[in-house]
Amino acid sequence: MRYLKGKRAIELLAPVGNWECLRAAVANGADAVFFGVDKFNARVRAKNFTMEELPDVMKYLHKYNVKGYVTFNILVFEQELEDARKLVEACIEAGVDALIVQDMGLVQLIREISPDFPIHGSTQMTITSPEAVQFLQPYDLEVIVLGRENNLKQIQTIANKTDVPLEVFVHGALCVSYSGQCLTSEMWGGRSANRGECAQACRLPYDLIVDGEKREMGNIAYLLSPKDLAALELVPELIEAGVSTFKIEGRLKSPEYVANVVSKYRKAIDEYIAGRDYNPTKEDLRELQQSFSRGFTYGFLSGTNHKQLLDGTFPKSRGVFLGTVKKVLKDAVLCELQAPVKRGDGIVFDAGRPEEKEEGGRIYDLRKMGQKVEGEVQNGLIEIVPGRHDVNLTKVRVGDRIWKTSDQELDRRLRKTFEAEYTYKLFPITIDAYGKAGKPLVSVWRDEVTGYTVTVESEELLQEAIKRPLTSEYLQEQWGRLGGTVFELAHVTAHFSGNVIVPVKELNRMRREASEALLALRQEPKQYKKHAVSTAVQKQNHISAEAPQLLVLCRTMEQIHAACETDVTFIYADFEFTTDYPKAVQAVRKAGKHIALATPRIHMPGENGILNGIVKAGPDAILVRSLGAAHYYIEQQLSLPLIGDFSLNIANHKAVEMFLERGLERVTPSYDLNIQQMMDMLAVAKTDQMEMVIHQHLPMFHTEHCVYCTFLSEGTDFTNCGRPCETHRVSLQDRIGMSHPVRVDIGCRNTVYNAIEQSGAEYLNHFIQHGVQHYRIEFLEEGADKVKEVITLYREALQGKRSGTSVWRALKATNQLGVTRGQLTKANHSDKTLQK
Repeated sequence: MRYLKGKRAIELLAPVGNWECLRAAVANGADAVFFGVDKFNARVRAKNFTMEELPDVMKYLHKYNVKGYVTFNILVFEQELEDARKLVEACIEAGVDALIVQDMGLVQLIREISPDFPIHGSTQMTITSPEAVQFLQPYDLEVIVLGRENNLKQIQTIANKTDVPLEVFVHGALCVSYSGQCLTSEMWGGRSANRGECAQACRLPYDLIVDGEKREMGNIAYLLSPKDLAALELVPELIEAGVSTFKIEGRLKSPEYVANVVSKYRKAIDEYIAGRDYNPTKEDLRELQQSFSRGFTYGFLSGTNHKQLLDGTFPKSRGVFLGTVKKVLKDAVLCELQAPVKRGDGIVFDAGRPEEKEEGGRIYDLRKMGQKVEGEVQNGLIEIVPGRHDVNLTKVRVGDRIWKTSDQELDRRLRKTFEAEYTYKLFPITIDAYGKAGKPLVSVWRDEVTGYTVTVESEELLQEAIKRPLTSEYLQEQWGRLGGTVFELAHVTAHFSGNVIVPVKELNRMRREASEALLALRQEPKQYKKHAVSTAVQKQNHISAEAPQLLVLCRTMEQIHAACETDVTFIYADFEFTTDYPKAVQAVRKAGKHIALATPRIHMPGENGILNGIVKAGPDAILVRSLGAAHYYIEQQLSLPLIGDFSLNIANHKAVEMFLERGLERVTPSYDLNIQQMMDMLAVAKTDQMEMVIHQHLPMFHTEHCVYCTFLSEGTDFTNCGRPCETHRVSLQDRIGMSHPVRVDIGCRNTVYNAIEQSGAEYLNHFIQHGVQHYRIEFLEEGADKVKEVITLYREALQGKRSGTSVWRALKATNQLGVTRGQLTKANHSDKTLQK
């Protein structure tokens, strides 16, 4: 850990997916690492660690004074709370330094178990404003991981309004969607990003459909696949903006990647703290690209530039760009180099079709004008001779880009940093020695990094020295032989009365005992307050005499007017531009009905004016979609009811209770729950204060990246894009021909909606039996007639006049609740209503 003036700690945090990566992180200067345990983390495809390994992992880390954080950054379903409790307790007992958490119900559970065990708020919480940080204040979070979309100015604004240390991603893969707000993997593959199973749908090719017509895009097909984040050059600005923890992404990456990236950011941070100017060299940046790169970007850290966020021509790591093919020879290609290359390097020829098999392999030889060249070539026209069995040169064309995909020499150099543990860092200790003849030699050993001290006495008494008495220099020599330990002796101070001596073997024993005791102190788990907690909960008595209430969410004025002509009494407005809300309020009031207005899904610094505008529009309630908006309205002590939406990611009864206790009147469950998980939660939650979305186009991606600006404008952001979103309608067409609408909100953020609407009508009877009284239909692009048809069908289903099956079949909708289909009728569940 490094400290600035004023004692603010600056931490470098590295990803580790296995033991090799862990050693690479420690050896190359990480202050802390984060890793997953078993299934409860957002990278289930990583090897991860087991609960049984936790004590050994933490002892190893603490041996080198490195902190270990366990990622628990997923939603926890009702039936998993007991397993979650066991893992939390195992982490406390093993000495884990913090849990990185997404689920607010899990935050509640951890605080019930221990009021002081450190919790870090995951980026999956979508914390992007000072108000969102303040919402979490009652739970004493130790660190907040901000959204990747916050820029330097916003980070500084947040830092100025909180004492909680802020963590920011500085390197690695970027999610195009806001973390915690991506539902695409679940929708298309049944794999939840909020459960660590991201299927990377953003890395797939899409066609751009503009106003119903396919737009010719040339070789640009990866419309949602961002470049990789690389903020090495921004380290000084990030520190000055108030960032305390620099987080590297990559728990699925190699140990060489970890070693490479950690060492580069270690140097940048240390140079800044030492007061020296630091500018990474071209070689530094090339080496980072070599380990893994889809091309580098600052992301949103330096501000929004949609043109620089993605390349669009490939979705995978390429490495270092060498140049383009100038000529194809019989056994080689001619290239004008833009980066160094040597024999043995791996290359690939990029013909602009990354989805197909590409030609590539290792370089067998390098020639200049037909003459063999030894060593590394830095620049100029060079003939690259690939291995004969690696590349079919008849398939290589002039103009193909050449990338260096691997560098064996770099990998060997990186591996050397962590293969031999004796190369790892040593920690200074100081010793004070006391004594006089006839008494034991007393030594006080101090670990100068941790502050731990141990006192070791000689078993033999000090004798009068005839020759060679004990001195500070002699003890320095004897006690300084600390090879095989993590310590090095800084200095010894001797405080003796007279000339005394003790056998060398006794000094050796004292050295061994002291070093072992200091190491044991480092590795001893920190003690926290801990309470016995039961996750067992009584089932709720879900009997309600009230008739179910049907609610309708509209996204156009046409839909508002159509809904007003039905028997629906409560309407939501969710418009692209909240400035249009007063018109909706006026129309609904004129029809004698009630209206709630939806907040944007993201709340950034400086956007409280949007929240104020919603209040001024005069709604009967507000649909709250972010922690920042929730805190802002709760602090305002409005008389208006606050209804929590799906984006708050409520997946268990503890999260339900937490939001209700904080001031929300009703909450909407997360779309991550399938029907069985939903029923598990409804059995024990306050269902009379829950609202079910039973018909909708699922909002899949929610992103700061604007497709309209990127592909329909010459501009770079909202200030110069010309607002094509006001005159065009865009959809993204996937590989099977489905067109997914892209809509813009007042913050210029895009939401990509699923092409086909889904219906939960099949499960209405089960929800009613569990006491759910509020049911929401959400419209997207439907016209007035369709709005009335859908409302009529669901009204009849709620009244028992038609089956749920007939509803979704009549609408040709997907029979699905949220993102994954459940096995309701086949479930082996204690609730007998599920067996009907």
